[in-house]
Amino acid sequence: MLKAIIVGASGYTGAELAHFLTRHPEIELAGLYVSQGSLDKGKKLSALYGNLLGVVDLPLQPLGKDGIADVCKGIDIVILATAHEVSHDLAPLFLAQNTVVFDLSGAFRVQSAGFYEQFYGFTHQYPELLEKAVYGLAEWNFEAVKSTDLIAVPGCYTTASLTALKPLVQAGLIKENTKPTINATSGVSGAGRKANVASSFCEVSLQPYGVFTHRHKPEIDQHLGLPVVFTPHLGSFKRGILASINVQLKEGVTAEQVKQTYQDAYADKPVVRLMAEGSYPALKNVVGTPYCDLGWAVDGQDLVAFSAIDNLLKGASSQAMQCINLRFGFDICTSLL
Repeated sequence: MLKAIIVGASGYTGAELAHFLTRHPEIELAGLYVSQGSLDKGKKLSALYGNLLGVVDLPLQPLGKDGIADVCKGIDIVILATAHEVSHDLAPLFLAQNTVVFDLSGAFRVQSAGFYEQFYGFTHQYPELLEKAVYGLAEWNFEAVKSTDLIAVPGCYTTASLTALKPLVQAGLIKENTKPTINATSGVSGAGRKANVASSFCEVSLQPYGVFTHRHKPEIDQHLGLPVVFTPHLGSFKRGILASINVQLKEGVTAEQVKQTYQDAYADKPVVRLMAEGSYPALKNVVGTPYCDLGWAVDGQDLVAFSAIDNLLKGASSQAMQCINLRFGFDICTSLL
């Protein structure tokens, strides 16, 4: 049986991952770790998340760089649910211990060192790892995920957006010299567990943020192969993302072609659900599930695509589990459904 540890386990995605791993028939959850300065160290995960009482009662152990070699003994899988700069520093150390690293931060998602200075505020020190890292968009990069030891799990907005747009780009249906326009709204859990006035539930109102500056925009551009206009919004609800995407189709592209393109792309992808004609995704149907629901409407050359996911699951932890399953040869939905 494989053994896995989670670093940064006290956060929302860490807790979701712990839950998935306890249900996995081929993987043992061998340890949960937080930073040495964390206020949660020593506590049981179930003390922070009551739904895990009797399910995941492991303690949150403090971990520093000097302890990595010891905690990696007998460990096959390391999941980093840590801040971008922390993942940047830790991933090389875990890779040196012959573990397979799944990083949920943005530290290895874009293969351009300059990107990190501009959008993340730090200088990337590992260009060779940027080249090695595979972007873990599970429905599209499944073969590459199987053959690497460093998987960069995509962001939540990018997952929702790319899942809707990549079939159209691959089929050449989008009008040249046009930019898809993405308007996406996320629940406040996307901001993480740490207290912040701006993301406090009582302070949040539906509003845009990060206009033209959000770091997921260049991430989408790179992995779509096409520039987009991306506007994120923060909604006054806990979890979930709904993206509405406007696309200009090439002249002559029909609604039937669009439908066939989506069906061809996702016919054998059980986590992506295509809506019936005239039906559109709703957050209530995906929150708490690993699914991405896709719907669309065509009027002449205008296409509006809709994508809905749980930002903590398909946008983070359940997609990481899909990548783990792919990497180690398990069914892609093991422990998810």
